[in-house]
Amino acid sequence: MTKKRVQQVQKPKSEEPEKPADELIVAPAEEPISSAEPSRASRALLLYSLPLFICLGVTYLVPDLLSSFLGANKAGSSGRVSGFTPKAIVADVPKQKQVVEAFKASLQKGSNLSHSGGIGYMIVDSIDSMMIMGLDEEYERARNWIATKLTFEREGKHSTFETTIRVLGGLLSAYHLSSSHSPTGEPDPIFLEKAIDLGDRLLSAFETPSGLPLPMVNLATKEGITDPDNPGLVSTAEVSTLQLELRYLSELTGDEVYWRTGEKARVHHTNISCKVSNAHLLPNVFRYRHGHFVLSEIRLGSRGDSFYEYLLKQYLQTGRTEPAFKDMYDSAMAGIQENLVQTTPSGRLVFTSELQPLRGYDAGREENADWRRVPKQDHLVCFLGGSLMLGATDGGNQLDRSQFSDSDKANWKLGEELIKTCMATHNTKTGLSPEIAMFRTPNDPDWVVQNAPSDWYIKGL
Repeated sequence: MTKKRVQQVQKPKSEEPEKPADELIVAPAEEPISSAEPSRASRALLLYSLPLFICLGVTYLVPDLLSSFLGANKAGSSGRVSGFTPKAIVADVPKQKQVVEAFKASLQKGSNLSHSGGIGYMIVDSIDSMMIMGLDEEYERARNWIATKLTFEREGKHSTFETTIRVLGGLLSAYHLSSSHSPTGEPDPIFLEKAIDLGDRLLSAFETPSGLPLPMVNLATKEGITDPDNPGLVSTAEVSTLQLELRYLSELTGDEVYWRTGEKARVHHTNISCKVSNAHLLPNVFRYRHGHFVLSEIRLGSRGDSFYEYLLKQYLQTGRTEPAFKDMYDSAMAGIQENLVQTTPSGRLVFTSELQPLRGYDAGREENADWRRVPKQDHLVCFLGGSLMLGATDGGNQLDRSQFSDSDKANWKLGEELIKTCMATHNTKTGLSPEIAMFRTPNDPDWVVQNAPSDWYIKGL
C-alpha cells in the first residue's frame, strides 16, 4: 500500500457536522471520567476482562503446573538459554486472593442462552481454571455437572465461533489437565467423550459450497444456520478461530475429519486477492458460499482479531512443522507495523488504527480500493502485545533478547508499547477500559482538538 492510498481521517465536511462538547464523553488519563453506579455494560465488561485477571493471578499461583502445560518441562523445550536467568517474579499474595475470590464469585449465578437449556458456556469454559487454581470443590461440582447434566441436544441458534472456543476448547483443556485430578493419573475420559459429541455436531456448520462455516448451528438438528442480519456473510475471525480446537480433537481421536474440515478456511486465507500491500491484513468479511472476501474494514479488533492471534498459535501447536502459518504471521505483523501503527503526538502512546475502504473495487483487483486510516482501537486488540512478544521469543524458546533478530526486536518493542497503551485506557474511575478507544493524531478535526484530552478519548457516549 502506498501512502497515497492510506489517508488519515480528516476534518469532517458537511456530511458530518461538528459535534458539540456535550456529545463527547472523554476518559483522559489525567482526569478520569466521573461515573455513577457501574452500568450493566460495565459489569459485562468486567466479566469479559476476568480471564485476563485470572491469567495474571494464576501465573503466580501455580507456575510449575503452567510450565508443564506449556511444555516448558519437556526435553528440548525448557525455554532457557545457556547463561541466561530470567528475573525472579515475586508473588503478590493479596492480589492472588482477590483474583481467586473474583473468579469464585463469577460462578455463583447464571442463565441459559437458549430456551431449550444451556450447554455450559460458563462452567465448561472455567473448569480448567478451577484445576489450575486448585479449587477442588468447585472442580468436582463442575465435573459432575458435565458428566450427568451436560447435553448438546439443544435447539436454538448457537454461535459456531463461541461454542467452539468456549465449550469445545474448554472440554479439550479440561481433558488435557484432568490427569492431575484422576486417581489413575490418566485424563478423565468424560471430557473427551463430550468433546467428540460436540465436535460432530459442529461439523454441520461447515456444510457450505466453500467449506467455510456458517456463523450459527442448531446442535440438536445438526444444521448450520445463516445470520439474518448479515445474509451470505461470515467474519474473518469466525472462520479463523476454530482450527486449534479441531486439530487437537483430531490428534486425540485419530480421526482427521475435524482437522481437515477446519483447514478449509486456511486454503481461502492463502489464496485471497484482497490484501493490503501484499501483507496478510484481511478485510473483516467473507462470502461463505464462494469463499470470496468482501471489501470491508481491516481491523485487529472485532470480527478480525483472532485470525491474527491464531496464526502464531497454530504454528506453535504443530510443533513449528508448518511454516505456512509462520509466514502468514510474519507477513501480517509486518503489515501491521507498516500500515496500522500510530503514536499519539502528546503522550507518545502507541496504538493500532483501522483501515476503512473509501470506494468499491473490481473483484480480484484490490489496487482499485483506497483506504482511510481511522485512529480507533478496540479493547480486543490488547491480545496483540502478548502475541508479538510470544512470537519474538519463538513461543518461549528464546528468552535472551540479545539473540533476537531485528524483526523480533521490533515486535518485542511494539508489544511492550501496545501493552502500556492498553493499561493506560484502564485509567478511568471504574478501572475498566472502554470497549473502543479513539486516539489523538496530528490531523484531528476541530471538534476533537477542542474537546478531547491529549491522548485518548471515548466518542459518542
